[in-house]
Amino acid sequence: MKNITLKGSWIIKAPIDKVFKIISDFENMPKNFPTVAESLIITKKDGNKLEIDAKVKSFGTVFPVKMKTEIIPGKGYISDNYSPQLGISGHEEFLMEEIEEGTRINYIYKVNIHSIWLRIVAKPLLGWYSMKFWENAFIFKLKKIVENN
Repeated sequence: MKNITLKGSWIIKAPIDKVFKIISDFENMPKNFPTVAESLIITKKDGNKLEIDAKVKSFGTVFPVKMKTEIIPGKGYISDNYSPQLGISGHEEFLMEEIEEGTRINYIYKVNIHSIWLRIVAKPLLGWYSMKFWENAFIFKLKKIVENN
């Protein structure tokens, strides 16, 4: 399996502008989401387009990731990411919409698996496990930040 698409949708009981303020603050991702991000350094900024060198946490270790991210004001972000050490690249979309209950997050990550060894375990490891880990480490933490303030 060379490609996997991860999808999720969640409702946050907070206004979209409050959620956007947190999810678009890449420099504070390590502080806000320490289980996911060890460091994020913006190496280039051109308006809403960012190039980021990140160290992300997953599978019990830290991996370098290069990100080319576009912030979409009031809506979220899209990002093309590459991790040569992990052997994956992908296109990530974190988009939000205002709903009566607060904010709906629609998340898609299209993962391309370059590493042959990772392809063997890709579906269970990158599919179910990755989304559960990310939901616990990012979405639930985001809910705590914005719903309790």
